[in-house]
Amino acid sequence: MSEESQQPSGEKEKRAYPPNNIFVGKKPVMVYALSAQLQLTQYDEVVLRARGRAISKAVDVEQVLVNRIGANLYQTKSIKTGTEVLGEGDQKHPVSTIEIVVVKKK
Repeated sequence: MSEESQQPSGEKEKRAYPPNNIFVGKKPVMVYALSAQLQLTQYDEVVLRARGRAISKAVDVEQVLVNRIGANLYQTKSIKTGTEVLGEGDQKHPVSTIEIVVVKKK
């Protein structure tokens, strides 16, 4: 879930994620929930991604989207958790990650 990966030459390269991926961070919950709703008008599913302290906010976004904004319109398809190692050398440390997939109900 890291946005950058190492190239053999040592330069960092940005990963390309599909437009229906939303990275939850420091903005208010409703910003992400409305963004997810907008993405769901164009795509069948949206992926909410977060790591570290933003994990609880990603869960809040999913709950607002499924239970308040889109009551009976959307449902949670899957939730994946994991760990990612950030930093280099002696500064490496593990960070928890979450990926929540929300889809339109059929």
